Amino acid sequence: MPYPEMMVAPMREDLARVGFKELKTPTEVDQVLSTEKRTTVVAINSVCGCAAGAMRPAVVLSLSNDNVPEVLTTVFAGQDLEATDRAREYFTGYPPSSPSVALLKGGDIVYMLERHEIEGRQPHEIAESLRAAYDEHCGPVE
Repeated sequence: MPYPEMMVAPMREDLARVGFKELKTPTEVDQVLSTEKRTTVVAINSVCGCAAGAMRPAVVLSLSNDNVPEVLTTVFAGQDLEATDRAREYFTGYPPSSPSVALLKGGDIVYMLERHEIEGRQPHEIAESLRAAYDEHCGPVE
């Protein structure tokens, strides 16, 4: 059962305010992930206290890097259920995990930061893992 929107709005805003496009329906997910060839990050947002509370600031911090994904997107697990399920269909080989962060290039998943890699870590540590993935798979900011 989704939480009341007034409770999750600040969690959505954490990513939206830095340019993440929210994908709230399966159609919106498909419109981006089925056709996008540029590097695309999908932050799987979550209400989960400690892990999501570290993931959101880490994702924001990770954007302070020479190389970053060209397309910033997010789905909200436990809230936008059908959109999240559809996004997970693109993450072949990875079990559902929230929060998590997926990086796609040319429509293929090239990196996945799963919940177990987020839990117990500080945002700056998580951001460093994301920056390393960006450096490997993304070009410099234009």
